[in-house]
Amino acid sequence: MAAEITTSDAALNLPYDDRDGVIWFDGELVQWRDAKLHVLSHGLHYASCVFEGIRIYDSRAFKLDEHAERLMASARALGFELPMSAEAVSAAIRETMAVQKIENGYIRPVAWRGSEMMGVSAQHNTIHVAIAIWAWGTYFKDREQGIRMKLSPWRRPAPDTAPVQSKAAGLYMICTLSKHLAEAEGYHDALMLDWRGQVAEATGANLFMVKDGALHTPPPDCFLDGITRRTVMALAREAQIEVIERPIELDELWQADELFLTGTAAEVTPISEIEGHGFTVGPVTGQLMADYDAEVHKP
Repeated sequence: MAAEITTSDAALNLPYDDRDGVIWFDGELVQWRDAKLHVLSHGLHYASCVFEGIRIYDSRAFKLDEHAERLMASARALGFELPMSAEAVSAAIRETMAVQKIENGYIRPVAWRGSEMMGVSAQHNTIHVAIAIWAWGTYFKDREQGIRMKLSPWRRPAPDTAPVQSKAAGLYMICTLSKHLAEAEGYHDALMLDWRGQVAEATGANLFMVKDGALHTPPPDCFLDGITRRTVMALAREAQIEVIERPIELDELWQADELFLTGTAAEVTPISEIEGHGFTVGPVTGQLMADYDAEVHKP
């Protein structure tokens, strides 16, 4: 059995390959430092890899089954099937949670093609699955005050150019590039447009705009329809806030009353600035932050 993982600053800042605990790896719980894959794994070279991000609140995985189902769907979008069902993925996560004993943290299930074949084609490669769980706090340290964003030079690809509805590793390459560019100039994150030049999302979170009391968000036709996104939309409707999915032009954002992001990592995070355009953390954002916090902590 692994020692309980703490949430101390020292524990949170450890390299991810050098921690205590266990990782579920192809059906077995292995010691954290022993969870390794070969350097010629297809997933490393050709991005045949999918993953999920799930939050743990009060020792419970939020919307676990929805995330497990999406992991299966992402794998199918990349042309492979996991060697287990969605129910088995959820069960493996619960098994790992019981050992790790994380009260508030993050779960990363990941599946990838192995190393039997090396080349674009990998029809006979073994599909591997792993689950790692660790203590994790707030994604954006300045979340309550709002974050500053910069416009990315990279755009989300058109839906006929990539499997855009999957949570596939390769789709995040331009997100990493965009976030690094933003951070280099002192911003927290980057705003990404789509291939048409319309508003899409941040590097790892969906975007919402508040205008005249209504909630506007772009349709997820070229990026992931986030589980947190759908949760917040449902909470808004419960609060009698009108929700409108529609294309949003960049210059519309400058006239917004409020802006915020949603995501498993980001939760509900206000935006205070996009390249010199300032925004306040208004009442709609504040209400949805509180409502989401209450939702994830429901007994």
